[in-house]
Amino acid sequence: MEGLPFTPPAGTDEGGHLGPPPAAFALLAADGVLVGWSREAEALLGYTASQVLGRRAADLLATPHADRGRSEGRRPDQRLRLGRTRGAVVDVRHRSGHTVRVAVTLRPLTPASDGDSTGRVPSAVLMAAELDELRWWETRQAMLQGLVTQSPVTLTIYGPGARLLWANAASVRELGGDLTASLGRSMTELFPGDVLSTQHLVSPEDFVQQILDTGEPVIDVHFRGRAPADPRRERVWSSSYFRLLDGRGEPVGVCEQSIDVTDHYRAQQRLALLAEAGARIGATLDPSRTAAELARIAVSRYADAVLVDVAAEVLEGEEPKPVTAWDLVRVADSDGGPSRVGERVAYAAGSSQAESLAGGRATADAVVAPTRLYVPLIVRGTPLGLVTFVRGEDSEPFDDGDRAVAEELASRTAVCIDNARRYRRERTAALMLQRSLLPRSLPELSAVEAASRYLPADSHLGAGGDWFDVIPLSGARVGLVVGDVVGHGLGAAATMGRLRAMVRTLAELDLAPDELLARLNDQVGKDASDQNVEGSEGSGAVGATCVYGIYDPASRTSTWAAAGHMPPAVVQPHGPVSFLRLPPGPPLGVGRLPYEGAEVALAEGSLVVLFTDGLVEARGQGIDVGLGRLAAVLGEQRGSSSDLLCARIVADLVSGHVRDDATLLVVRTRALDVRQVASWELPSDPALVARARSMAAEQLGRWGLDELAFTTELVVSELVTNAIRHASGPIVLRLIRDRSLICEVSDSQHTSPHARYAGNDEEGGRGLFMVAQLTEHWGTRYMSTGKTIWAEQALPVP
Repeated sequence: MEGLPFTPPAGTDEGGHLGPPPAAFALLAADGVLVGWSREAEALLGYTASQVLGRRAADLLATPHADRGRSEGRRPDQRLRLGRTRGAVVDVRHRSGHTVRVAVTLRPLTPASDGDSTGRVPSAVLMAAELDELRWWETRQAMLQGLVTQSPVTLTIYGPGARLLWANAASVRELGGDLTASLGRSMTELFPGDVLSTQHLVSPEDFVQQILDTGEPVIDVHFRGRAPADPRRERVWSSSYFRLLDGRGEPVGVCEQSIDVTDHYRAQQRLALLAEAGARIGATLDPSRTAAELARIAVSRYADAVLVDVAAEVLEGEEPKPVTAWDLVRVADSDGGPSRVGERVAYAAGSSQAESLAGGRATADAVVAPTRLYVPLIVRGTPLGLVTFVRGEDSEPFDDGDRAVAEELASRTAVCIDNARRYRRERTAALMLQRSLLPRSLPELSAVEAASRYLPADSHLGAGGDWFDVIPLSGARVGLVVGDVVGHGLGAAATMGRLRAMVRTLAELDLAPDELLARLNDQVGKDASDQNVEGSEGSGAVGATCVYGIYDPASRTSTWAAAGHMPPAVVQPHGPVSFLRLPPGPPLGVGRLPYEGAEVALAEGSLVVLFTDGLVEARGQGIDVGLGRLAAVLGEQRGSSSDLLCARIVADLVSGHVRDDATLLVVRTRALDVRQVASWELPSDPALVARARSMAAEQLGRWGLDELAFTTELVVSELVTNAIRHASGPIVLRLIRDRSLICEVSDSQHTSPHARYAGNDEEGGRGLFMVAQLTEHWGTRYMSTGKTIWAEQALPVP
């Protein structure tokens, strides 16, 4: 038949009957007259036998189909010449008027002695079928033949008990080429393996029986196993199942359609492995833990065992030495064999491991099982260590795809180990810098008993910018400060050092807390502006917080101011735990809003606790919870020493992973005895200078400090004289016997005195110069009511 464009006939059910279409039969006499007409012919063309018998068959043809016969000038009906079997495609008129294209075959008959009523003898039989239906049936037949003999998809039929009933050619090849030997054997016997993904029964027998019972198909079940034809190679198949029914509608078996997806499955597994490695490896910034993460990920999914060796100097945060001088350390061993984590590892010259390290490429040992693949850990062309992947004799050797995965895993691990090395080096440097900038010890003062703790964060962020200080001030007072620089690392530590130095410098100017924070804020803003002009990305102090307070043991009062920092906790003797209510101030460097101070009376023996947010913040809970826990510890341990109280607070509030730096400063206030302080209020009268000298000398005699009387009288004389000369109102003279002898003169003026060199012809101007020469320290502090000029002398050694 001629090759014509073909589409399934209208109304054809693609899943319907596979048998051939019904054929129409007609008998022809030698002259082409119809002498026989079957019922199938009547169904095909609509003519009854009485309507066509006696007519020529050619009369039923419609416009003939163009073919080679027309070009040769022959009549269409001449193609069906009698005498031999012929086939053709012709267009025939249906009784209703439309054209039916049919495939016809003309087969000659042995002449008979009798004929029809007209005496015509049948000479040939004409068989016809609708062309589209015939083509559709032939296509299905070809499809079935291809599935059985040529399809690369394996088709297997299993009966009850999952036993083999039939297999196509592709399946027979999987079975080893002998179908007879496999018939009747179960699926488990033929293909031992595992079901990788299914929501159905795991047992093959139950699996097949379930489909036989329910009739519901199962699509895309992945099996991993070994085929009888190649038992050494593990493979993966994607299989689908559907039930087969006989002519009576009874189930006869389950057809399995399988495709080998081993390469696709392995590619997916490799991608999944690399994705998991990217998410899990290097999360801790610890070289040993990074190596252990690589081993955990690779074992069972990629290799049977993994060994990781890293250069000793890399573990210490140093740059690796040349390969020939390496001293490797085993940091991960999933096998748990004789070599243990932490042991030194040395590879012999010429070994596969040494070649891999020296050449910077992966090498494999595959002579005997187990198979080993050695992959160097390389960053920027520098080896950091070596990874050994091991597969046992039951596993397949490493192929090119496996080698690529191993190199990618090693590359990612090497980057993470190098990051951990650099982090450790920077963290160590930052901690060293930070600890060198923090007070090594707290001073022994009469004003307070102090203790402190600093806990650096153990996260990947590195050292932070927390700091604290206890600053001795004039008049036996003390400055207390705790601050926190936003950020971590060397930049934060350096910024912390600058801030601490600035606070100490400003504190020694005897500035009030609010004034100190205002000047500190101005300086921080200038630093940030300078960094922006220079285009630097260094860590500035923008966002730094600070709380600063001054405690006076003579008056038992304290003054506080805060710059975006949490207020200190205070425990008065026999009183509740409270947190100071300080006027809010912006963090340093954020704005130029004014800072306000607050004065708080502190009885002798009061506890004052300054801290950073790292002490009271915890994952998953509000800061109020941490503050409540701090208050509970202070309430229970109020009678403990400052150092013991620090230890208890840290033990109760900080446990396990420290997410941020935590700084704690605990002070217990002391008070000066009234016998240590002598104070006199003097009118502004020059005649009283001598009286002031006399009162000071008498007080020194009562304290047993007669050795200091001459110098003290001179200091008192100069300071009181200056106050009378340049100020107005009452003048206050105060002597404090503490760890040194302090002489203070206060007046109501804010003018600042200056020591200077007086000329030879000048009668005055030498007073403060003499005071500076005769005392250890002197200075001026300002208050809202005026100023105080003070001078300190060392006490005589007993």
